[in-house]
Amino acid sequence: MASLKEMRNRIGSVKATQKITKAMQMVAAAKLKRAQEQAENARPYATRMASVIANLAAGVSGDSAPKLLAGTGADQRHLIVVATADKGLAGGFSSNVVRAARDRINSLIAQGKDVRVIAVGKKSRDPLTRLFGDKVVKTFELSEHKVLGLAAAQPIAELIAESFEGGQADVVTLFYSKFQSVIAQIPTANQLIPAVVAGDAEPIDLNGAVYEYEPSEEEILETLLPRNLTTQILAALYENQAGFFGAQMAAMDNATRNAGDLINSLTLQYNRKRQAQITTELIEIIAGAEAL
Repeated sequence: MASLKEMRNRIGSVKATQKITKAMQMVAAAKLKRAQEQAENARPYATRMASVIANLAAGVSGDSAPKLLAGTGADQRHLIVVATADKGLAGGFSSNVVRAARDRINSLIAQGKDVRVIAVGKKSRDPLTRLFGDKVVKTFELSEHKVLGLAAAQPIAELIAESFEGGQADVVTLFYSKFQSVIAQIPTANQLIPAVVAGDAEPIDLNGAVYEYEPSEEEILETLLPRNLTTQILAALYENQAGFFGAQMAAMDNATRNAGDLINSLTLQYNRKRQAQITTELIEIIAGAEAL
């Protein structure tokens, strides 16, 4: 059984850990507000962009449709982009996204598809590299950017476009965690190529009016689709960031509570043992006095 000194040291160690988890919880809570605002502000823009593309796409069909919109017509080569966090201590936040991506990748491989993976964030790079080896063709670390913005999303979008135009991908799917609340982050799969209009992004109602575009719809789409690719990726990164801070805040709150419970349990054990030790010493003193 541990000595009183060892128990005091352990109680002190747990108290120190509790201070750290409490501080991390407060930092995550402070960062969550800004991250949540960014995610919520990005949603209408991404939805509106998708609506404009849906409106333009309604007038384009056949061979005239841009490849980013129509795809290659094949379904053999898949590019999976998995976006997680760079840091941990956020419960199962990153592992849930990796698990969803892993299931999709395994399913595609079982169907005989050619799969390539882009890992965004350290917490996706390590497990995906361990699971799928050389199928991971590129990794991106978000911690390189002090402020999450276009500079983080642009290189990812460019690599996706290059892979598609180079014939290395027929279908591109992005996996990320959609922020719903502090305690709910939903692993989400979003098909980027061929472009798919989100369920809540319907074509703009023109009230029966007929518009003639200059330049043509095809030329406008050729410009908008690469921008939409960047927009969708940036919106997903904002969702991820908000989800990470929400998950970290909840995880650190649980850790702080658990540390408190452990401190109370250890303190109770320490007091009982100290009381027993004092009682034993008193009995020895009394027995010695009687012997004299």
